[in-house]
Amino acid sequence: TPEATYEALECLGGAGFVEESNMSRIYREAPLNSIWEGSGNVICLDILRAMRKSPESLQAYLSFMRETKGSNKHLDAAFERIEKTLATKTLSNDLLERNARTLATQLALCLQAALLIRRLPQTVSDAFCSSRLGPDRG
Repeated sequence: TPEATYEALECLGGAGFVEESNMSRIYREAPLNSIWEGSGNVICLDILRAMRKSPESLQAYLSFMRETKGSNKHLDAAFERIEKTLATKTLSNDLLERNARTLATQLALCLQAALLIRRLPQTVSDAFCSSRLGPDRG
């Protein structure tokens, strides 16, 4: 998304804007995703369809996420909400489809947090989890 690309550029600073960097091209192309792939809501419904068609993909995601359990309280709480949502609603449920965007956002944020926990210093992953998954997220 343009927002995620912008945040990546912020991390790189001015180096992200020069043409020698792939980030400048990625930033220019970020808004095109909705044109190429459909609106955000369509993409979220595609995620649900993929989970229905290939339940093993959802199981792989859940297994990956369970491996980070206990690493961060904000991630644990957010992932627990995802598990509860998936447990109480069948994947064909109308209510789940109406909330597909929220679910997709939470799936993505939790995955990002899990990757940060595995690969970066704890101060970085804690800051991400607090700002994106904590009670004061914005």
